Amino acid sequence: MERISLFCFGASYFVAFALELWHQLRPRPVQRLFATLFGAAGLVAQTLYLGVWQPPLAWQFGILLVLAWILSIFYLFGSIHRRQQAWGLFVLPLILILVSAATVFGPPTDESGARLAGLFSRDDRRLLYIIHGSLALLAAVGVCVGFLASVMYLVQARRLKVKLLPGQGLKLPSLERLEAMNDRALTLAFPLLTAGMGLGVWLMLTEPVATWNDPRVLSTLSLWLVFVVLLLLRFSFHLRGRRVALLTIAAFTLLLVTLIVPHMGRGGLP
Repeated sequence: MERISLFCFGASYFVAFALELWHQLRPRPVQRLFATLFGAAGLVAQTLYLGVWQPPLAWQFGILLVLAWILSIFYLFGSIHRRQQAWGLFVLPLILILVSAATVFGPPTDESGARLAGLFSRDDRRLLYIIHGSLALLAAVGVCVGFLASVMYLVQARRLKVKLLPGQGLKLPSLERLEAMNDRALTLAFPLLTAGMGLGVWLMLTEPVATWNDPRVLSTLSLWLVFVVLLLLRFSFHLRGRRVALLTIAAFTLLLVTLIVPHMGRGGLP
């Protein structure tokens, strides 16, 4: 198991994406079947990798890989449950981006160069850090789902605008279903983000792990404010459609910044 590398599941997801793309160009059931099998193989390999190495969520490497792992489950479920829709063309590229970003950062090491381990924790494995990391991860999953729904919404709206004939182009859910998916994702992600941020503030007050002008602290606060504006426009002013989709994509972009930007001098979550 120790020999399982990032390349193993990254390559599996890439092949699955290539097969999904091929299926859209020349639809054949066997292509979709093999895409699902390669996606499942990537999920198994990544599960074993996470189980063996247990990268801590306090670092970009760990949280990006676990987020990609959850989205791969999301892809596998969608490819089986919604076989007629172009699910993988939207989910798999996001998974590949997250895995690639984790590869760029590499696994965290201590001062002696030894690899750090301890999934969902820092070195001390305290419960508050476990809860804080888990809340941040679940909120990130919600934002990613909202992002995928928003991208599909924009594509589907464009297809309807140019009046493509039925059966042509990508097979996507209806605009109503995509809008409802985005609403549910954002509604669930916001309280998780709020709770995680509140706990992070408490940890900063009780144990000075970061300063208030830290890039990740500022980006997390900005993400929360964007969420407040987005939900206010959506549910108080009944903003719908393309504008909500674009704001969700902006929130996802800010989420990536929050995940990738390290703490000053630490490289991990607060």
